[in-house]
Amino acid sequence: MAVDRERVKALVHELLLAIGEDPDRPGLTLTPQRVADAYTEFFAGVGQDASAPLARTISVARGPAPEALPSGAVMIRDVRFRSICEHHLLPFLGTAHLAYLPDQKVVGLGALTRVVEILSARPQVQERLGEQIADTLMLSLEAKGVLVVLDAEHSCLTMRGERQPDASTVTIAARGELADPFARGELISLINSGRR
Repeated sequence: MAVDRERVKALVHELLLAIGEDPDRPGLTLTPQRVADAYTEFFAGVGQDASAPLARTISVARGPAPEALPSGAVMIRDVRFRSICEHHLLPFLGTAHLAYLPDQKVVGLGALTRVVEILSARPQVQERLGEQIADTLMLSLEAKGVLVVLDAEHSCLTMRGERQPDASTVTIAARGELADPFARGELISLINSGRR
């Protein structure tokens, strides 16, 4: 389902009136259109199938070197994402670290980042976002294990209420063999390697 831009524009116009502003003053005349454009981008993942990018897998068992089956995890770290908190409609920005233990299939690394983009482009909470990414990877790749670590700063915590500008939230979602904290220890240390 696509964002109804005209409806968003009308609602932003009303919102400006509701907060006591003049939506027709020079600085605000284009604001409803700008917000509609931004919301179209921010919520582009609503209704999209997050597993679609993972449909094109590579069979390692039937590839050019079937004797070279993966013996460890595939990890991509420092994937930047942004989402909108469903509680306050304020942004949260962060970094995703993704790992999976392949069985018979691997996938292009860009497909992993696309899953994050789709699932984060909808009203979200960080806890659910990590779980959805983990479930999508686990099921679509038929992986032996999945680990998703998200580290994000939430505007609802940094800009309002308690106003903790340096606070970040870390969540972990794990499936299969990587649900065991000991099994994922090496991956957690790899995520942190090279950090200051």
